[in-house]
This record gives sequence, structure tokens and C-alpha cells, in this order.
Amino acid sequence: MVGIDEKAPVRGGSLSSQEDIERSSSWEYAQELDARRKVDSSVLPLLFLGLLVFQLDRMNLASALTGGFSKDVGIDQSTVNLGNQLMFLGIVVLEIPANIILQRLGPRKWMSAQVILFGFITTMQIFVKNHGGILATRAIFGLSEAGYIPGGIFTLSCWYMRRELAKRAGIFFFGMFGGNAISPLLGAGILKLDGKQGLKGWQWIFLLEGVFTMLVGLSLLFLLPDILQKRLEFEDDEDCGSAQGMRIKGKLVLKTVLHYRRWPHFVSTGLVFATWSPLTTYTPTVIVSLGFDRIEANALAAVGAFIALPVVFLFAWISGKTNKRGITVMLAQTCYLIILIVARSVHPHVGKWSRWALWTAVSSFAVGYHPVHNTWVQDVGDVSHQRALWQAPKFSKAVMLHFTTPASAQ
Repeated sequence: MVGIDEKAPVRGGSLSSQEDIERSSSWEYAQELDARRKVDSSVLPLLFLGLLVFQLDRMNLASALTGGFSKDVGIDQSTVNLGNQLMFLGIVVLEIPANIILQRLGPRKWMSAQVILFGFITTMQIFVKNHGGILATRAIFGLSEAGYIPGGIFTLSCWYMRRELAKRAGIFFFGMFGGNAISPLLGAGILKLDGKQGLKGWQWIFLLEGVFTMLVGLSLLFLLPDILQKRLEFEDDEDCGSAQGMRIKGKLVLKTVLHYRRWPHFVSTGLVFATWSPLTTYTPTVIVSLGFDRIEANALAAVGAFIALPVVFLFAWISGKTNKRGITVMLAQTCYLIILIVARSVHPHVGKWSRWALWTAVSSFAVGYHPVHNTWVQDVGDVSHQRALWQAPKFSKAVMLHFTTPASAQ
């Protein structure tokens, strides 16, 4: 366990007034900063690392495809599409139940178990021999991953005040975007092990990244604090810690899913994911089709994901500076829409490097809105145990729209 005072409220920034100082007379400013530093150096990086390895293991199929995975296993693009759809279906099925389990068990036990299982399944992919094997592993991926992102955002919201959350959510999501960036680079390097110890290059990818994921899961199990912490009492009336262990009734789940204010969030996220998600699987393959070799393609696929990091940070900074999260989300999604229109119009008329630049621009701006959007959703949750449920159906709707996207469109 990390050395964080379980009873100490966590708060960042300066005390805003003398009244605040008087109301927190038992809590010195130096202690407050020390507590926040401990959370910044423990809870946040651990959740970040868990999301990074999730994304690495989801993305490594893209590199494996450039290493002869399809030919060796005897599958075609339709099977890959179906496997990805089953993965997202698994997320849809268990997204809300996973967040209910999080409330019962706490983040340390539940989220570490998710990461360990995900790493184990990744490693077992080295034994995949046929169509059924790839479909089974992709389906289990979705079931084991369900709820990690909304659960992570909810956990962060219990350690940080609302004005601190946008920046921390951005850092948390850097795990996803960092995984997008690192995965093709790792794939390019690991594929060079092709033939070592009798293993194909794609088998080395699954083996090494899967083992690393399980090690990260064990780190979460032993180091992530288990009690969902309460922020300063005069900022929030509810206690995040009280949500852990409580039973969430079906009526609350239904109310959360059906409330009209949620649906614009659901639909906008789903539309973005429907256009972006296929890129996470096929970007290296598309770049190979432009005339690059497999090593170059994996390296070039990382460029867009690396550019996405400052793009995400820019919109998070705008949100934090203006405190206008809704407007920031609309601005980010508008920028992405403009890039899609330009790419669609220009793509048939330019050469391979210009086409690669268009693909890179799409990858760079697709997720710029995402951390701010999730923080926005988190802010408008009514009570602590409802906030996790706010996030879950948003992700479920997003992946459901991806799931219903025709394979040919992907």
C-alpha cells in the first residue's frame, strides 16, 4: 500500500478564502499539498499504467497483422472485424455490471484483477491456431476490460476536487493515447525477433506485452489504495468512500441510462468512436498498402498517436483555463469533423506521403475531446455512486455504435 493517510481529505491548489482556512482548521495547507503529491505519485500513475497496458494489448493485433498473423492462423479480414466486434460487444455487456462490482470490491481488487486477466489472455494468444481461437480471445478481452475507464475516472474523482479533475483525467487518458503511440513502435522492434526460440514475430509481441501487463496488474494489487477517498467536506456533500460496498439498485441504473441529458454524450462519443476505432486495428496495414514495408508502417503509425498527446493536453488546458467544458468538447469535435471532411475530399487526389499525413491528422484529433468529455460527464453526476454509472453507459453506447458499423466500412 502507498503511504497515504486514509482519513485525510485531499485537495489541490490554494485555499480560496479565510473562510476556507477556518473551515479546515485541522488541515494545514502544507499537509494538503503533501497529500495531493502522494496521490499524484501513486493513484494517478498506477491507473495511468493500467490503461496504457490495456491499450497496448488491444493495439498489438495491428502490429501482429503486419507480421503474418492472419496467414499463419488462417484467418481473413472478416474474421478480424468479427473478433473486434465481439470484443466491443463484451464491453457493452459488462460495462455497467463492472462498475457495480467496482463499488462492491473497491478499485484495488477489481481493477488489478482486470489487468491481470487481460495480460493472461494476451499471452495465451501465442497458442491461437484458428478462426475460433481469435474470436474467443477477442471476446474475453472485451469482457475483462469492461468498466476500467469509467471506473478509473470515478476513482480519480474521489481523490481530487472538481477543478483538479480535468487535468488529471487528461493524464489518465494519456495512458490510452500513449499506448496507441508506443504499440506500433514496440511492434516494429519485437517483430525483428521473428524465428527466435521457434516463435513467430507476432507470438513474441503477444508474449512480451502480455507478461508485462500481468506485472502491471500485480503492481495495482499491491500498491493501489483500496478506499475511495473523500475530498474536502465543504466541497462535496457525499462521501466517495461510502459508495464502496453499497448495493446499487436496478432503478438507479435505469434512471442513469434513460435520462435525456445523458444521450447527447452517448451519441457524440459513439459517432467519434465509429470513425476512429477501426484505425486502431488497421492503421499499420493501411500504411503498408500505401507502399511502405512493415517496419516503416508500424513506425509511421505511431506518429499520429504521439501528436494526439499535445492535442489532448491542449484541449484539457483550454477546459481548465476557461472552465467551459461543454464548449471545449464541441470545439474539439468540430476540429475532428473538419479534418474528416478534408481527408475524405483530398485523399483520392494525392500521393502516398500526403495520404499518410491525412491518416495521421485523423488519428491525432480523433480523441482530443475525450478526457474533457469524461470529466464533464463526471461533474454532472448527482452523487458519488451514480458518477461511475454515468460513465459506463456512455462508453457502452460508443462501442455499440462501433459494433454496429458494417465490417466493410471498417
